Parts: sequence; C-alpha cells; structure tokens
Amino acid sequence: MRYLPKSPSERQEMLETIGVRSAADLFHSIPEKFRLTGPLAIPGPLSEAELIQYFRDRAAENSQGYTSFLGAGVYNHLRSVVTDAIIQRGEFLTSYTPYQAEISQGTLQAIFEFQTLICELTGQEVANASMWDGSTATTEAVLMAERLTGRRRFLVAQSVHPEYRQVLATYARNLGIGIELIGFTASGQIDMAALEEALRGSEGGDAVQEMRPAAVVVQSPNFFGVIEPVARIAKLAHAVEALAVVAVAEGVSLGIVRPPAEADIVAMEAQSFGMAPSYGGPYAGVIATREKYVRQLPGRLAGETTDAHGRRGFCLTLATREQHIRRERATSNICTNQALCALAATVHLCLLGKQGLRELAEQNFSKAHFAAAELTKIPGVTRALTGPVFNEFVIRLPRSVRMVNAQLLREKIIGPLSLGGWYPHLTKCGVVCVTETMPRGEIERFAAAVKRILATPV
Repeated sequence: MRYLPKSPSERQEMLETIGVRSAADLFHSIPEKFRLTGPLAIPGPLSEAELIQYFRDRAAENSQGYTSFLGAGVYNHLRSVVTDAIIQRGEFLTSYTPYQAEISQGTLQAIFEFQTLICELTGQEVANASMWDGSTATTEAVLMAERLTGRRRFLVAQSVHPEYRQVLATYARNLGIGIELIGFTASGQIDMAALEEALRGSEGGDAVQEMRPAAVVVQSPNFFGVIEPVARIAKLAHAVEALAVVAVAEGVSLGIVRPPAEADIVAMEAQSFGMAPSYGGPYAGVIATREKYVRQLPGRLAGETTDAHGRRGFCLTLATREQHIRRERATSNICTNQALCALAATVHLCLLGKQGLRELAEQNFSKAHFAAAELTKIPGVTRALTGPVFNEFVIRLPRSVRMVNAQLLREKIIGPLSLGGWYPHLTKCGVVCVTETMPRGEIERFAAAVKRILATPV
C-alpha cells in the first residue's frame, strides 16, 4: 500500500479550498471542554528504524519456549500455513465491506460459505457474517432477543464467561435491560432448580407480563469447561415463551458435542478455527438463529443467486447495519464484519472437513481427560466440579493457584487460570485447558511440576 504524506503547504491548500483557516476549525461543533488541547501522553514520534526495533523488542517478550495450559475463551489450536497464504492474498487482505456486491463476488462467496459452515456446526438455519468477537456476539444476541420479545428481563448463567458478562452489563446499563444471574451447582452446570424458580415467578396474568423473561442465556461448554444441558434449558425457557440464547466460546467442541440446535440464538467465537491467540485479537464473532428471526439479525447476510445468464452468483441479501439503512431502523451499530478472520475460519474448516474436525475434537477431549487424571493423582489436588467437560476442567489445589503458577513459570509452564478474582468461593481453583497441540510429555511434566511444588513447604 502506498503512503502519500501531505506537506504543511498542501494541508493549508486543502483547508483553504474548503473555506477554513485551520484543522481546529473542523471541530467547532464539539464543545471546547471535550477537545484535546495538548499532545497525547504516549512516547514518540518514532523514526522508522525506532519503530521496527520497538516491535522487535515486544516480539521478544512473547512466551516462546513456554508450555501454556490457558484457555478460558482463547485457545491454541493447530493452524495450517494454507490458511495464512490465502488470507494474505491481496484481493482478500485489502478488501473492505462489499458495498458494491456485483464487483465483490469473491468476498461475498467467502462470506456465504462461512455462513453455511456456521449453520452446519450450530444446527441453526441462518448465520451472520459477522461480529467482533464472542463477547459482542453474545451481547448482540441478547439485544436481538429483546427486540423479538419486547421484554427486558434476562436470566444469565453465572457460568457464562465473566468478560462476556461485563460487556453485556456495559450495554445493558444504559438500555434499561435487567440482568439476573443464575448460579451453578457442584457439577458446574447452571442451577436448574434456581432457573425453574426464576422462570416460575414469571408465570401469571397481565399484571406480571412485563416481568416475564426475554431469554435464558447460557454458555456451553461454559467458563469452567462444563457442558450445559442445553435441550433441558431451552425446554424450560420455551415453556414461558422465553428464548434460549447459547454462547459457544470453544468452537472445536462442536466436533463431538451435540450442537445447540434447540437454542433460538447461538452466539459464537470463531477464534478456534484458524486464528492464533495473537495477544487477544482480532477474532470473529458470529450469531446463528432460526430463519423466522432473520429480520432482527444484526450484521449482514450474503446470499446465493443467479445472474442474467443463469450463472451462480452472490449478493448482499440482508444488511441491517446502520451504514446501510437509517440509523433508527438498524439492528446494530457494529461497523465491521471481521471478513478476513471469517475467511480464515472458512479456509480452516474446509481444510479440516467434517471428519477432520471430529478427530481434532476427539484429541482435545482425550488429552484433557488424561491431564485431569494425571493431576488428580497428586495428593491434595481434586476436580472442583463434577460435570462433563470437553477440553477444560477446574482443579482445586491445597494452596493459592497464583502461588503455584508463580513457581510453574520458573519451569516455563503457564499454569491454570485462577478463578478467585471472579468467583471468591473458588479461590484455590483454576481452569486447566488442554488442546490437541499439547504433547503427552508436556502434560506429564506439568503434573510432575505441580506435585513437586505442592510437596515443598511454603
């Protein structure tokens, strides 16, 4: 991409052309107290050489040579170089929103195939392309449920990713949406008795109509790695005419876990499909739902059609973003579709195929259960939650998880994610994640290190 700087004289000429004296005049409509009057408190400016060195120094801080057992919404999976080779082709790498569909056939086909793959994975009828990530997809699913039902009360499982819930709370705070948390049992699954009680309280005549819940929101596998009974949850929600919203943070689980077909809306993070953890992004969120709800689906839909000669072609079938239609009619103000990340997921899934995804999921399942067995052989280490899991599980240690992790780092092992900050009663518990990338020898080294650390007096 060419870089064309503007000299001070060229900038002045541009300002004179539009009839203003300075760039500051362009911001006259913004109250002065909100304007930036001094430089930002950031280092620089840097020369090209200094900038390159800066990023080399940051790259050197990466955990190369470390073994990581972190998951909790971001997963380290195998990625093919074919995926990177395709998404770095110029026609994909530099493409933007397909406003002119007739000249964006390649981009539209990629989006269409992505939507198709997501529908096959989730058991839903339509899928958008796409949202920023799993957290915004979950929140947009809640807002979609609010529009569909006209209600503003939501029952949200406490086992939904805490950061997903934080994003939801940020949106809900200024929209008049009520969030009620439903706890979890010793299994790690949502407390079905508490859920039934919350739903039962919404039954009745017109006097309580406005208090009826719009939806029940769960995640499966949830933040603890435990698989939720989605079909039972959906049945309970539907009994009081509420919707069932299911978030999926670990997409690979759908290779062997029954898809949430009973859900009304599925919000998913697609990072597991061909996207590296990459220091937190960019990723690609997605919402899948039933066709009858398509008019309230945020984002856009690419569709298949034929041209004047009967040849297969693609078009932008539905676009409800505020950039496409009047703002008051838009279903979302999210202004990007993460198309490049969605393309990476599409290429990755096509390379794997149905059987490949299943085998990948089976490896995750087997290695995680092997790790759990090895760790629970250690005196004082137990499984904290008893529910069925995929590739993550919670262990309880006889001492602080943070203390153990600090010692594990000395052996170049990044240990479990401590849960105490989010769940005070799980202070000595941590989430362990094991994917197909983890060799058996590293699992055994991890278990041996934990055993050695716990055997040493504090």
